[in-house]
Amino acid sequence: MTDYITLLKSNDLKATIQRTSILKVIEEVGHISIDDIYESVKEQHPTLSLATIYKNIILMQQHNVIIEVPMNGEKSKYELKKNDHIHLICQSCGMIQDQHLTAQTEQTLVLENFKLNRVQINLYGLCSECQS
Repeated sequence: MTDYITLLKSNDLKATIQRTSILKVIEEVGHISIDDIYESVKEQHPTLSLATIYKNIILMQQHNVIIEVPMNGEKSKYELKKNDHIHLICQSCGMIQDQHLTAQTEQTLVLENFKLNRVQINLYGLCSECQS
């Protein structure tokens, strides 16, 4: 389990109960929408507003604590910042699977005259269950 207080402080953010609760929910699920984060967090903190969730998600995204995963035709999902990886996104059920970058993939991403800071590749298709 991640030490959320250290994670937040190392990214120049205060470790508030709201932020640590949001991070805990994200880590438990893996990839989750803001609406689902709100539903989970409000069970423990009923006075927390959706606006507070949005504000904290945006702030933690700006400080590289979490990453937005754009969904094709749906609301984005969020995950904790990890090493660069590829997302395999099922267009039928919405399942997201992380696929680590291979050395060959990383070599392919080396671009001439362009300094790459981070990689986020989203591949859309059908998972094995939805193909059946």
